[in-house]
This record gives sequence, C-alpha cells and structure tokens, in this order.
Amino acid sequence: MSLLARLAPHLPYVRRYARALTGDQTTGDHYVRVALEALAAGERALESNLTPRVALYHVFHAIWCTSGAQLEGPVDEDRLDGDDTARRLMRIAPRSRQAFLLTALEGFTPTEAAQILGADFTEVERLIAEAQAEIDAELATDVLIIEDEPVIAADIEALVRELGHAVVDIAATRTEAVDAVARKTPGLVLADIQLADGSSGIDAVKDILARYDVPVIFITAFPERLLTGERPEPTFLITKPFQPETVKAAIGQALFFHPRKASKQAA
Repeated sequence: MSLLARLAPHLPYVRRYARALTGDQTTGDHYVRVALEALAAGERALESNLTPRVALYHVFHAIWCTSGAQLEGPVDEDRLDGDDTARRLMRIAPRSRQAFLLTALEGFTPTEAAQILGADFTEVERLIAEAQAEIDAELATDVLIIEDEPVIAADIEALVRELGHAVVDIAATRTEAVDAVARKTPGLVLADIQLADGSSGIDAVKDILARYDVPVIFITAFPERLLTGERPEPTFLITKPFQPETVKAAIGQALFFHPRKASKQAA
C-alpha cells in the first residue's frame, strides 16, 4: 500500500486539528502540506512503532517545531470571525492547547498524545489538567442535574461545584426536570436515563432541547438504550459507575465545544 493510501483516511482529521491549533484554516493546511511533502521527499519518515494516525500527527508536530512556528505569539482574534470556540482555544497556553486538542477533539489517549508530542505521560496529564482548569474558569455556568438516586446526585453535585459551576436544581423525574428549566434555563444538563417514577431522562432531555439549545451529558447505567443507531446518539455518554475525572473532563469538553446560540424559545 502506498504512503498516500495509508494516510488518506487520516488527512481530514489532521487538517481539522491543524485548524483548531492555529486558529486559521489556511495556516493549518499549510503545515499539513509541508508535513506531507517532507514525507513524500523522504525528509521525514513515519515511526514504525506507531500506528499510521499517531505517526502522521507526530510528523506534523515535528514539522511544526522545526519550522519556526510560534504558538506563543499574540493572536489576532478579529480574524476568527466570531468563532467563540476558536477564540477560547487561542487563550489556552500553547502546550496545554496541543494536549487538550489531541485528547478532547481528536480522541487520542494521553499515552498516544505523549507519543505525538514527544512528551512523557505525566507531562501530558498535567497539560490536559491545566487546559481543563482554564476552560472551567472561563465557562462557569448553571447546571441542571437529572438523577433520582440521592447519593449519586450528591456526588455529581459536588463534582460540578468543585469545577466552579452552580447547580440550579436536582430533578428526580421528567416533570421535575421540565419544571426546573422553566424556572431557570441551565447552561448544561447532566441526565440519567431511568428516573424515579418510571419516566425517562431521554424524554426529559427531548422536552428541554425542544425549547433550549444546551449541551447535555448522559450519565447512566444503561448506555445501550442510547447507543441503538436508531437516532442521533449523544456526544457525551458516561457509564455508571463513573470516575470523577471522566465526568469533569466531559463537562469541560461539552461546554467548550458547544456553540453559543440563542434559546429556541423567544424571550
């Protein structure tokens, strides 16, 4: 198989990453093109001990670091054309931005991100945590928790408050969830599926999203009810029992990447 054929499936994703990293599609594409030209000319080679995708991103970073590119320079936010996500990305410290994007946007594990960046696992975890802290501080919001188990609800509430967010309500049923949103619109919803009175957290979320555009994270012991392929599946799905750090990371990512839009309901 030719080099191009091996890399072709991964090129759209490395272009996406380069754009997010630089804040500009033209600049991002330039560095991807230079990396591919270096591979084609034999100036760079894919690391044989890495998967093709990890190896491609590794070459991209090697080109970036040796080309004189400087992420540390001031960013002209006016050229980002009102893209809130891009603006927020450009405010994250450069190295932390790389680690965050590789794991949160591109789906690499911290170990793979370390291979790409030429760093050790501990450093990558620290960089991700630093990015997460910056995101949490900037995107503090009101959170609605839909959960019928008091102990689990209390654990989630503690995690949410630890990140600097406010909990506007804890709903145990579909009706309570809808009523809570009517009183105050949250900036984020954390929802279980099976609720106290036999009602469904899925239906509660449908009711909420019919009126408001808010990010949703499902935290459930029944992920198979959402992963059916019969409807658009949730971007953020955490299985119980959950790890606190998994929930924290999902909250940061959901708030960071969700576009800020006006409510579907007229004020």
